[in-house]
Amino acid sequence: MRPDERRAVGRLATQTASDGITHIEQVHRAIAARAFTLTAPVSLPARVLHDGIASSVYATIRGVVRVAGMTASELARVTTTSPRRAGSTAASNLALAVLNATIGDELAAQGSPLAITMAIRATRTDVSPRRDALAAAFPDPTPKVAVFLHGLGETEESWRLHADRHGEGAESTYGSLLATDLGYTPLYLRYNTGLHISENGWHLSCLLEEVIGAWPTPVSEILLVGHSMGGLVARSACHQAQTNGHVWINGVRHVVYLGTPHLGAPLEQWVRHLSRVLGGINEARALASVLDRRSAGVKDLHAGALLDSDWPENADRAERRVPHVPLLPGAKHYAVSATITNRRGNPIGRLVGDLLVPPASARGGASVSFPVHHKRHFGGLHHFDLLNHPDVYRAMREWLGATPVPI
Repeated sequence: MRPDERRAVGRLATQTASDGITHIEQVHRAIAARAFTLTAPVSLPARVLHDGIASSVYATIRGVVRVAGMTASELARVTTTSPRRAGSTAASNLALAVLNATIGDELAAQGSPLAITMAIRATRTDVSPRRDALAAAFPDPTPKVAVFLHGLGETEESWRLHADRHGEGAESTYGSLLATDLGYTPLYLRYNTGLHISENGWHLSCLLEEVIGAWPTPVSEILLVGHSMGGLVARSACHQAQTNGHVWINGVRHVVYLGTPHLGAPLEQWVRHLSRVLGGINEARALASVLDRRSAGVKDLHAGALLDSDWPENADRAERRVPHVPLLPGAKHYAVSATITNRRGNPIGRLVGDLLVPPASARGGASVSFPVHHKRHFGGLHHFDLLNHPDVYRAMREWLGATPVPI
């Protein structure tokens, strides 16, 4: 990890600890206020003394935490000699992705070096969208390009999940199989999933405009594959590319959505409701503020917000409606859903779906219409199984290939 990243980690840890102390103080004060209110006015002198002492104690603790954090950050700055970026190992790459999913919007606003910048990745390194860099990273480019977009808190390496279980090798992915079977060149992206989906959609459209323009050979076909949030980012990018006249959009022929919450994700909906309930209770208001700190990207999953105008903070009604953004015309779209139960009709399966996205949301409903033969459901799978599973790949291969794959 580079010195600036170590300093950023120190600052982040310090701020997080300080915020945690503040939340504890708020809960303490709320509980004390209720007790003093019940015994007022007799308790007024004691309350004044209590509040003064509490303020001094919590201020002192916060001060000590800040000093310790700044000291640790500066020590890291002068002692580190490693030039490697955060995310250059599998563990740090995942940790960075989870951090960005949680507070990536704040990190980006602060200009933190820990904020992930959207990029094509190869061997855990960003690939510049220049012709020479692309040619070096992809020495055998083909005219057919498959772009893979991971979901919330994931990385470009998430597509290899459980690859060793499926008999195709530990490095096997949908991309590697499509390269062998249908001649696609797979491009794996990493992005800051804490940003608004519409922001990531714009970044994706701009990045693909550069990449496709600089691709070492003329591109005849683009395939977009999105897991979970990645499918929403793909939809947003397609819409914004059309609106802004980006050329790359003319090459999109297929879009595959794997467990994408087109109608929203119940978990985010429940958390938002819980936050509002807690916000109405004086003693629990600090806990509500902790829940409210979840990233913009997470909040957008409430109803699958794809555009800037759909951001939940723009209007209360935006939380309760599904964005009416049509699927890209001229391309074929495919939806994959899953349930942890073997039958989709099972009441538990309908309720919890793949543990994160119910089938109804993944299949789009009336507002996002997929042809019947472009929808596939898998029972007995959870949300992350959709990243790499032979049955899912077989469905993709049949959709994309000229002939069905024998079972």
